[in-house]
Amino acid sequence: MRDTRQLKAWLRAGKTIEIRERDHVLGRIVPGGSPPKPHDWPDFAARTKEIFGEGLLPGTDLLIDERGRY
Repeated sequence: MRDTRQLKAWLRAGKTIEIRERDHVLGRIVPGGSPPKPHDWPDFAARTKEIFGEGLLPGTDLLIDERGRY
């Protein structure tokens, strides 16, 4: 098969392609599985609030003051 566009279209449609020679199957081209779904990220803001409460993290106030100087 010289034109791979049709082959790619069949694979995108989820079809398995058999390569034959005189009614003898030489091989199969199987479409790849769907890509894995990305994992959901945990809610880091909620975790931080649960661990440290409403206040600033230790040392954060010092960092904010230092940044204000420049």
